Amino acid sequence: MNIYEQQSSNRRMTAAIMLVFVLFFLVIGLGFDYFYLNFSPLAEPKVTWNAGGYYEKQNLPGASKIPFGTIVALLIGLGIAGNSMLNGPRMVLRSTMARRADPLDPKEKLFLNVVEEMATAAGLPAPTAYVVPDPDLNAFATGTNPANSVIAVTEGLLRSLNREELQGVVAHEMSHIRNYDMRLMTVMAGMIGAIALLSDFAGRSMRYGGRGSSSRSSEKKGGGAALVLFALWIVLVILAPLISRLLAMAVSRQREYLADASGSELTRNPLALVAALEKIRAAVMPTNAINNGVAHMCITDPRGSLVEEKTGFAADLLATHPPMEKRILALKVMAYQAGHPQS
Repeated sequence: MNIYEQQSSNRRMTAAIMLVFVLFFLVIGLGFDYFYLNFSPLAEPKVTWNAGGYYEKQNLPGASKIPFGTIVALLIGLGIAGNSMLNGPRMVLRSTMARRADPLDPKEKLFLNVVEEMATAAGLPAPTAYVVPDPDLNAFATGTNPANSVIAVTEGLLRSLNREELQGVVAHEMSHIRNYDMRLMTVMAGMIGAIALLSDFAGRSMRYGGRGSSSRSSEKKGGGAALVLFALWIVLVILAPLISRLLAMAVSRQREYLADASGSELTRNPLALVAALEKIRAAVMPTNAINNGVAHMCITDPRGSLVEEKTGFAADLLATHPPMEKRILALKVMAYQAGHPQS
């Protein structure tokens, strides 16, 4: 897959994931309308005789033909998605307390130079360089297009890596920018927040907004079948934040392998990234400045590298990144092939 196919694939994936999240909003909103606001668009009005001897139609008390909850859920979701496109990079940087790289600091000056070199190699405008005040080793890219992109690294990473290793990490993040991974990940971070907000609101409504009224509404609208639907809706509301996060993790794992390979193509030195990943792997402490909401945007899981050492179905399902061992092995194979071309 060449660069243009990768960009096109990411645009399609962004649209598909947006559709999945919109479906989440619809289901949460419709369930709230149906079980709490007595939404009933097909309900027939009650017909009575008035004093003049004419038919008079009256809507059933409490029934609503307008899905207010669904409309509000969609507006909230689309509003947060739009905000993540416009202000997502700024919000991510603020959440990590990142600051602009200082050209007067020798380590940060080196970082600025490497960012410019890798941008030239990728044929992109140079991203803005930021530094996260954290002693752990980590890095991430954010932005919605190459023109407003950002590469951020931790202070610990700058102190621990030499120039070649830093080039490997920056090239990895530059590949996320070139492939439009960072737009996908930035939008997903905003959508995860929207799902968590709506799920929390629906959960609070269940606790304080009248379980009895929802149960009575369910009984009126079909008895046992409605109660089953109500139970399924509750389960979805509870699991929606987890499902959305698992979706982000799955996409992140897929994109990390591609960014490793694409970054090594920019530097022509896969072993430099191998050396950087081995140092990152040895730093087992978590990156406290980076919260779990943007974990899928980082070069390694900010919860600590030991998380990536676990294997098995559950570990793979809950991991934001592929196992570091597999990433290093793939890069070593790539370096061997580059060093031993077939005749």
